[in-house]
This record gives sequence, structure tokens and C-alpha cells, in this order.
Amino acid sequence: MLNNIEKKELQKTILVVDDTADNLSLILDLLKDKYKVKVANSGKKALSYFESSAAVDLILLDIMMPELSGYDVIKVLKKDEKTKDIPVIFLTAIRDMEDEQKGLEMGAADYITKPISASIMLARIKTQLENKEAKDFLRDKNLYLEDEVNKRTKEISVIQDVTILTLASLAETRDSDTGNHIRRTQHYMVILAKALQNHPRFRDYLSDGMIETLYRSAPLHDIGKVGIADKILLKPGMFTHEEFDMIKKHTTLGKGAIEHAEKELGMEVDFLKIAKEIAYSHHENYDGSGYPLGLVGDNIPISARLMAVADVYDALISKRIYKEAITHEEAVKIIEQGKGIKFDSDVVAVFLEHQNDFLNISQKYADDEFAIKQKQEQIDKIL
Repeated sequence: MLNNIEKKELQKTILVVDDTADNLSLILDLLKDKYKVKVANSGKKALSYFESSAAVDLILLDIMMPELSGYDVIKVLKKDEKTKDIPVIFLTAIRDMEDEQKGLEMGAADYITKPISASIMLARIKTQLENKEAKDFLRDKNLYLEDEVNKRTKEISVIQDVTILTLASLAETRDSDTGNHIRRTQHYMVILAKALQNHPRFRDYLSDGMIETLYRSAPLHDIGKVGIADKILLKPGMFTHEEFDMIKKHTTLGKGAIEHAEKELGMEVDFLKIAKEIAYSHHENYDGSGYPLGLVGDNIPISARLMAVADVYDALISKRIYKEAITHEEAVKIIEQGKGIKFDSDVVAVFLEHQNDFLNISQKYADDEFAIKQKQEQIDKIL
């Protein structure tokens, strides 16, 4: 009765390639009781064997053959994704170090010289099969681990996105904005960021990864509004100075809420860091007249400068409890007038170049009358 090792060996397939019938017969007799053995009497037949996707665990390959030599065959095998990892042991009557070195450099795993010693051949085949098995195990393990990491990364990403949208939706229920404001500003941010990606002032910052982070972080820009009293946040008329001072606190409240989330996590997360910048600084003006800190020029984070244009444009074209919507053309003029005053001049420049993209986004994700009516009914209940 066969033991487990012997059973395992019988499951292995070895392809023997030699143009001499006596050599094929000798090797077949040596291996047939331990392995599944396939034979080919030329390099061409050996290569055609793999056209049928036949599985092989090891190849014994004669070097000196007519038409295609062993060197020619291994060159083809190593270029093919299907066969490149199959270990090849060269069979040769040549006892030349340079030839042996050449074969090893081409990818051979080992050499067996003729006349063949049965014990040496069996030992070297066993070693190479064990090596291949170990490599296959590690490769499969690495692929499995890579797949698991990708799955977990995707799960974490989804959880983060759900968390962001949940928090943003919470802020939206307290505000006169509709949910589409969040979606529109996300897309506006991406339009601006991609347009500035190769700009000398922005290219070091606006990597593809950062643009993705900006897109994911943008919904939290007004998260601090959850801390503003309804009587102020939903007031239909003009704010008093005292009320506007309270409204301005939503930037500080937003930053504080995100910092609290960071503290609870016990680590810094890129999308929260950017969300904090946007929430805190998107009302800063380029000339220093904004809030909460009165930052000037490039002291304002790039993320906040992008959101400033995206948020103001959308606020202008949208109907709110305290104002009517204005046209796209009117909004463009207002933003253009704010160039270098309220907004970064280079950001305004790309906004003007891509204003039609902004218009398309505003139309694609427009607030329908039903959504506006629902929002108004919600506000009426609160008030």
C-alpha cells in the first residue's frame, strides 16, 4: 500500500523532452512508478504540449536537439505566463561550466549530466518539486492575503463613506440645503482639482489619491451646523450681527467634531484631516477678510480654497429659505468679481474655464420641486 508521500508524488506530472528514443525509454522506466510521465521527442512537440493547457509540475529538457534546442525551448517557456514558473532541469552530455551557467541564467533550475545516474536524477527531481510546491504555496498564500487585504480595505472604505454621508445627512436635516447640495459640491471639487492637477502651485498636492480624498471629505464641510440653534440656522430673514457671529461658529464646531472623531479613533486618518481643513477654513477669504481666523492667501489650505468656490457657486444658484436662486451666469460674474479677494485667482481661472461643467453638474443633480417642498415642510415642523 502507498503511503501519503508516495501518493502525493504520483499526482505530480513530469514532461521529459529528448530526441533520443533510448533516453526517453530509460527515464520513463526510472520515473513511471513515482510520477505521471509525459514524453516529447522534440522541442516543437514539447511546446505544442502546452497549447492544450496541460498541467506539468516539472520538465526534464535535453539541450542538444535538432530544430529547437533546449535553450530555444526554455526561452519560449519563460516568456509564457502559463509555463514560466515550471521548474526545468536540463539533461546534457556537455560538461562545460559556461554552458551550465548559460542555462541557469536562462532560468533552468538544475542540470543533470549524461549518462544519467538514477539516484541523482530522483533526488534532484524531488528537490525541485518540493521547491516548486513551497513557492506555489507562498504564491497562493500571498494572493489570498492580498485578496483579503483588498476586501478589508474596500470594506473600510465603504464604512468611511457611509459614516461621512450619515454625518453629512445629519447636518443637512438641520439646514435649508438639500442632499443634492452635498453631491454637487463633491463633483465641483473634483472638476477644480483635476483642472489644477498640473498647475505649478498645486501639482505637488493634487495627486490622484488626494483628489479622491477631497471627493470623500467634501460632504463634511458644513457638519458644524448641527451645533447651531434652529431659530438662527433656519431664520428666513437677514441675520443680526449677533446671529451671524453664531452662524460663523459652525466652522469651529465642525473642526471640533472631526477632532473628537480623530481622538476616538486614536489615529490620524487622511480623509478626516482634509475634512477638518475644509470644515474649518472654507469661509476664509483670500484677502484675509474671512473667518474664523482671517487667514490670507496661501495660508488657507488648498482643500478649503477649492471648497470656497464650489460652495459659494452652489449657494448662489440654489433656492434657500432666506433667498431666491440666481442664474448660472449671475453666479459666474459674482465669483469672477471675487477673484483675488474672496477666492484664489488660479482657482477662479479654472472655474471660469470649466463653468459649463459646473452648469452640467448643477443640472444633473438639480433639486426637484418635491425635494424642496419636503425640505420646507421639514423646516416648518422644526420652527
